Amino acid sequence: MEEQKISVIVPVYKVEAYLDRCIQSIVEQSYQNLEIILVDDGSPDHCPAMCDAWAEKDERIRVIHKKERGLVRCQKRRYGRCHRRTDGLCG
Repeated sequence: MEEQKISVIVPVYKVEAYLDRCIQSIVEQSYQNLEIILVDDGSPDHCPAMCDAWAEKDERIRVIHKKERGLVRCQKRRYGRCHRRTDGLCG
């Protein structure tokens, strides 16, 4: 039986100090059939470039750059439901 693909949605805004550690921990999970969606909410620091660099390193990572709308709004709308191509959703 094929493993189901799971989407992991990571809202990103002013988390430059923690972003690499966060993404690294997801990438290193034993469950590998993941789609990692980084939602950059217009972060004014280096987060957008960091997200793009991760997407270049790992084909499971997708980056969505949005204008600042707030992380709560992203979570309330379950942003990933519109973009996911997977069997499950985490975020």
